[in-house]
Amino acid sequence: MENAIVTAACMIAVGFICLGAAVGAGVGNGNLTGKGLESMARQPEESGKLFTNMLVSVGLVESMPILCYVIAIVLVFANPFIK
Repeated sequence: MENAIVTAACMIAVGFICLGAAVGAGVGNGNLTGKGLESMARQPEESGKLFTNMLVSVGLVESMPILCYVIAIVLVFANPFIK
């Protein structure tokens, strides 16, 4: 009975982890890309540097949801809370 409760709680946690990671990455990438395009429109001569920095930053923003998904997969398949 106790393992079922822990498993159910972990599945709910996995849902919240994936939801938070997806929403956070979407909002972060949207803000980052919008400000990057705004900067490129204001300074077209620096657009190459700005675009490169924007792509690096988007990659860093996307690394966090990937780590969250890995934690979620660990909770689903190799649950450390079940004894």
